[in-house]
Amino acid sequence: MTGVPAGWPREVPPADTDGWVERATAWLLDQAPAEYRTYPLLRRQPVVLGWIVARHVDGLLDTSRGAYRVARQELGPAGQQAVTDTLELLEAEGARLLALQRSVRLVADALAGQRYVPRL
Repeated sequence: MTGVPAGWPREVPPADTDGWVERATAWLLDQAPAEYRTYPLLRRQPVVLGWIVARHVDGLLDTSRGAYRVARQELGPAGQQAVTDTLELLEAEGARLLALQRSVRLVADALAGQRYVPRL
């Protein structure tokens, strides 16, 4: 997609195009717990939604990193294969969450009025 920074979600059109706020709101809600859809404030105030979802993803990433740190110790009794498989899963999830964190922050920043200016 042109005109957007690296990491911008494909499902969200560039900022300031027709319907982009509605699509950004829908995308952010897809990244959040289902319960977030029950709060009318989050649909009325996309900036608040972006802020809250960014913090939610930060928490998920912190939790994933914490699990990685203690997996060997806490899962050791389950056997080496369980530990190895878990560490691989947590590495993949950490990479996914890191990319999601960037995407959410880009959309949240755009909803708050920041605009991407490409560098030459």
